[in-house]
Amino acid sequence: MQKVKNVILDYGNVIFMIDFPKVRQSFIDLGISNVDDFFGHHGQDVLFDAFDKGEITVPEFRDGVRKKASRFDLTDSQIDHAWNSLLIGVPEGKHEILLKLKDNYRTFLCSNNNELHYNYCMKHIQEKYGVPSNDVFFERTYYSHLEGLRKPDAAIFERVLDQNNLNPEESLFIDDSPQHLEGAKKLGIQTVLCSKERPLDQIVADLKLY
Repeated sequence: MQKVKNVILDYGNVIFMIDFPKVRQSFIDLGISNVDDFFGHHGQDVLFDAFDKGEITVPEFRDGVRKKASRFDLTDSQIDHAWNSLLIGVPEGKHEILLKLKDNYRTFLCSNNNELHYNYCMKHIQEKYGVPSNDVFFERTYYSHLEGLRKPDAAIFERVLDQNNLNPEESLFIDDSPQHLEGAKKLGIQTVLCSKERPLDQIVADLKLY
């Protein structure tokens, strides 16, 4: 691995833990039979892509779920609860890792997110850790629903590089989705896959990032 000066981090399952099987079951409970085509770690329906890119509003997203499920009786709260059920939280120690990385590198967050998940996540870190937002841990944060761009599209990585004058060869991107890493690799960014077996703290130790 070449000299790293910039660290770009994904959010879900790198910092904030998520549980895809849990949301899968929640969607099944809503009456969605083709759930594996509907939403998953490696791919999802265009409804979720649009929501992730801020192209549709929360009410439009809920109506889309009702239509996909053929369950027009579903309430807003039922849909929100199911959609947010995959969000587990930030484990103890993760924020400390972020602060140490920030002391040693230029650090950035690049997350596929949406309004409902974003609001839930920010509420979680505020209530559990007294942290107002992720802005305290990074030089700059990039959320797909606010940027109008979504990983693995090269455009969102290009925006991070260009707006902050980053050399891709000196930048490291850590994500739990292989397809997102491939998008970054196309621009010459160094990448590492984060996993349950190799979480962020292990990656930091292995690469001697601080």
